[in-house]
Amino acid sequence: MRITVYLTDNRPDPWIEGLKAELPDAEIEAWQPGAPQADHAVVWAPPQQFIDEQPALRGIFNIGAGVDALLKLRIPAGTRIVRLDDAGMSVQMAEYVCHTLIRHFREFDAYEADAREGKWSYRRPKARSDFPVGIMGLGVLGERVAKAVAQFEFPVLGWSRSPKQIEGVRVFSGEAQFDEFLSSTRVLVNLLPLTEATRGILNRETLGKLRPEGYLISIARGAHLVEDDLIPLIDGGRLAGATLDVFQVEPLPAEHAFWRHPRIVVTPHGSARTLREESIAQIAGKIRAMEQGLPIAGVVDPVRGY
Repeated sequence: MRITVYLTDNRPDPWIEGLKAELPDAEIEAWQPGAPQADHAVVWAPPQQFIDEQPALRGIFNIGAGVDALLKLRIPAGTRIVRLDDAGMSVQMAEYVCHTLIRHFREFDAYEADAREGKWSYRRPKARSDFPVGIMGLGVLGERVAKAVAQFEFPVLGWSRSPKQIEGVRVFSGEAQFDEFLSSTRVLVNLLPLTEATRGILNRETLGKLRPEGYLISIARGAHLVEDDLIPLIDGGRLAGATLDVFQVEPLPAEHAFWRHPRIVVTPHGSARTLREESIAQIAGKIRAMEQGLPIAGVVDPVRGY
């Protein structure tokens, strides 16, 4: 069995070493133009040339949960694209969302500003019942985030394309219930996959339907947000603010207005990092299962985009 590795912006050597330890009988090498045909590929954002020179791949294993970069390529119909199910990302997402939510709810940003000026300040406690948290996207990551938020006794809502059932979460589904979900939400967390149907889904119209003083936590893909719509909603008093981890252009340009806006928190696409050891173990297990003709989780439907 031959496995080829192509990882944009990542050193391939640690991944190759880890895969060799998990799959000692496999030939595993970093891809170079003109390389022999492989059976499987482990990738992050490969170019079209890579796909064109590997037309008989049985499986392409993505080292992240988002596969939008792969779906832009022309991939042979017989090749399965496989994403990571979790590999340590969901707990990181839950940490990020809970930290951001509590910082906003408890007004820790305002306390920090007062402390810098030597002010001993007081703010009236708020009711959690006034801060329903809506999770857009209820896959592995979204479900973990929803359950984590529920532990802090906030009302938790969820929305997905198809119906789901999650204990402690009021679930909405489909286009018919989307507006009701938005109007019931005060803190909106986006964990949707990026597809043509979800591109630009965070815009003036949708964000304007949130409850008064709504707050956005955007941690999925930058293309979900129409960036030009956000600051007018905040400055106009429709939104209280936002925490953004993903952007249309990354790294976020130094001149971008988001850096300087007092009610926007910017983080550098770090809400959940790929954990190499966990990811290698999961990918290797899926390759072994595929070789044995067994079903595997995380196979992407190119039509749905996830």
